[in-house]
Amino acid sequence: MQLTMRQTKKAKSFITHFLLGLWALVCLAPIYWVLITSFKLPIAVFQGPKYFPWIDFKPTLDAWNFLLIGPTSAAVYRSWANSAILATTSAAIAVIIGGMAGYALTRFRFYWPGLKWKNTNISFFIISQRMLPAVVIILPFMIMYRIFGLIDTHLGMILAYTVFNLPFAVWILRDFFAGLPVDLEESALIDGANRFQAFRMIVLPLAAPGLIATFLFCLVFTWNDYLFALMLTFSKASTLPMFIAGEGTQSYGPQWWYLSALSLLSIAPMILISLLVERYIRRGLVVGAIK
Repeated sequence: MQLTMRQTKKAKSFITHFLLGLWALVCLAPIYWVLITSFKLPIAVFQGPKYFPWIDFKPTLDAWNFLLIGPTSAAVYRSWANSAILATTSAAIAVIIGGMAGYALTRFRFYWPGLKWKNTNISFFIISQRMLPAVVIILPFMIMYRIFGLIDTHLGMILAYTVFNLPFAVWILRDFFAGLPVDLEESALIDGANRFQAFRMIVLPLAAPGLIATFLFCLVFTWNDYLFALMLTFSKASTLPMFIAGEGTQSYGPQWWYLSALSLLSIAPMILISLLVERYIRRGLVVGAIK
């Protein structure tokens, strides 16, 4: 009986690892295909599927040289820098404002007599703003931005992305702050600290995993955005997804070797950041799950 249970455990473990490995293969196969395509010559792309460099085809850096040091290098660097500036700035602002709002919703009691709203109603109203599809609100944004002269500006895009990410940041960080013990803050208040000092010195260090996880999610949402960049920019503040889409709609057809290299330039920063802060993300998600 004991041997049978041990065999059953091994069988379940083998099946689990096999399915996980299969799923990892499914997820990584497109990335591998994009990677090898970026090192192919045009003739190797059009000759049919070729999977292994130095065996099926001879790898080359022509696509990378064209993008990084060729005639389009200035546009590539500009769009990449725009994406980095807009994503990091808007995500940071959303986390700062969302952190303060989430903390207030968990530590103070709000009540609006006229509406009979409490903290839970306010929280649901905030997250309900994210339930609308972005395409619904993009036309009012265009009209407002045209009036205030914010179209194709970094400030306008940062404001748009911050507003778009803020409900998500408030909702997530509210749960993180609600899971932190209040006793530590009360002890700090008794020792003479004010509310802001308790928030800065006690709450923020404890909520670091949640803050970093929320920042990364907001960063990814902004980095991958296409609709806002399509409708609110055209040159100076254009982002990398816009540049990739433009390269794929040229009159001479999509050049898959260039598009593959651009796609790798787009996903590489997010992969690198995810690997660097992976332990914080894991801790943050665990805290949210326990809550």
